[in-house]
Amino acid sequence: MTTYRKLGRSGLHLFPLGLGTMQFGWSADEQTAFEIMDAYHAAGGNFLDTADVYTAWAKGNPGGVSEEIIGRWVRARGNRDDLVIATKVRGAMGEGFSQGRGTVHQREGLSRKWILKACEDSLKRLQVDYIDLYQVHWIDNQTPIEETLSALTDLVRRGYVRYLGCSNYSAWRLMEALWMSDKKNLESFVSIQPEYSLLSPTRANFERELQKVCVAYGVGVVPWSPLGGGVLTGKYKRGEPLPESVRADENAQRRFSDKNFDIVETLQAVADAHQAKPAQIALAWLLAQPGMTAPIVGANSVKQLQELLGTLDLQLNQGDLDRISEVSDWERARTDLEN
Repeated sequence: MTTYRKLGRSGLHLFPLGLGTMQFGWSADEQTAFEIMDAYHAAGGNFLDTADVYTAWAKGNPGGVSEEIIGRWVRARGNRDDLVIATKVRGAMGEGFSQGRGTVHQREGLSRKWILKACEDSLKRLQVDYIDLYQVHWIDNQTPIEETLSALTDLVRRGYVRYLGCSNYSAWRLMEALWMSDKKNLESFVSIQPEYSLLSPTRANFERELQKVCVAYGVGVVPWSPLGGGVLTGKYKRGEPLPESVRADENAQRRFSDKNFDIVETLQAVADAHQAKPAQIALAWLLAQPGMTAPIVGANSVKQLQELLGTLDLQLNQGDLDRISEVSDWERARTDLEN
């Protein structure tokens, strides 16, 4: 039986694997998206993560398409009360993030004006009365954090949003936000959505400071790209040609290195010992890390999703965890060694 995990110090409880929906309306059409969400829900999944801009980088997509697909699915299934629906605000809307670019009509940022309008738009696309977890997608250094938190607090107190989160924040910016919430009696972030996986330098980028902040202050962690854009699935081999994939070129440029292939090969060895898949081992390792709530995974098919859900049946021993930690370890400075 699956044990749901508390999101930081909030009252939310999440399925141990969140379902990312960035691919809906991009690499997965609406029918496929419905099938994936049906399978996730049937397995006990309750955490759907999206963003207002998904997927404005795809040709012909103005943003908001993923939210619209989720909204139609929730309405068709009548299962709103079963779900924790998370979305994000910050990015520029319009195909290629271009609507009103460079003018006063550009739809982006973390100003009070845009946050209130963006939330209204997301509620309409999702066809819901409230958003469970409303996250700022990344910083807006043109807007004071106090203004952003004040607008978000108004949304919570009006009942349009239940909890607040952030994504892609550095440790100092997360601390600034928590301090401002405390100082001004504003609602605070209960979670962060960072990039976090075994890959180098991604693991170090999170663990160096952000992980300590999250553990110390009870901030839930729901990382994106826990499989490193597919690298940790083992489908990319050292010295071999790239397979056909929508994201293969991106992976080749950003994440291929000898160290990362060492990590992948270790995952494969551990997976073979457990009759499992490398992706399952990578996710199981993440679920064992301090402060972790629910890694967010994406899938382009039900088969792919079900393989990832198999992670929850795995039991890695301490030797497995240590072996994976060692091959993916990172060099620590003196301040990193503080207790």
